[in-house]
Amino acid sequence: MAHPSSHLHPTAPAPNAYSSPVSIIGPQFCAPYPVDLAIIRKVLTLSDGNFAVTDVNGNILLKVKGKLLSLHDNRVLLDGAGNPLVTIRRKILSLHEKWHVFRGESTDFKDLLFTVGRSTVIQLKTTLNVYLASNAKEDVCDFKVKGSWLERACVVYAGESSTIVAQMHKKLSMGSVLVGKDKFMVTVYPNIDYAFIVALIVVLDAINDDDEE
Repeated sequence: MAHPSSHLHPTAPAPNAYSSPVSIIGPQFCAPYPVDLAIIRKVLTLSDGNFAVTDVNGNILLKVKGKLLSLHDNRVLLDGAGNPLVTIRRKILSLHEKWHVFRGESTDFKDLLFTVGRSTVIQLKTTLNVYLASNAKEDVCDFKVKGSWLERACVVYAGESSTIVAQMHKKLSMGSVLVGKDKFMVTVYPNIDYAFIVALIVVLDAINDDDEE
């Protein structure tokens, strides 16, 4: 598997970084330095999905297989070689629009990794609470996503703290607009599982699709 290139940011707050890897999908997705990922949506040449994730050198690290024809709204996150990492499934009839993320191609709750849901039903700006499978009570979230998806300006925090673990920033060119692509960057902070962060972005994208329908 291709490893992402490091791209150090002088503004990255090192004191807030985790000192040991926070592996949720896999330890191979944790790097001891900040990782910059390019997220490319609506890639017309990508036969198995509408998402590609590359490093700063253009190497494909992750891909997303789009909606499947089923009662549930499923998406599958694949590694660069096309191996399924997680299945992202919407919970039917959920007031707060919950999504469950399972290991591999499973949808069995014994393989649940984490759950993502809106913090409130009506929101002007996105706020999502993320609960790891080990957090059965779900009284305090393990991670929180805040910001504006439309502006591609979302930040992922550790729990209820102000510690940033990842943040998005828009990168748009006229060329990308003309070919129907939407490209933006995500900086994942040291020792944070970048496949986990991408899975959160897939949920954000799915919720935004629902809001537009």
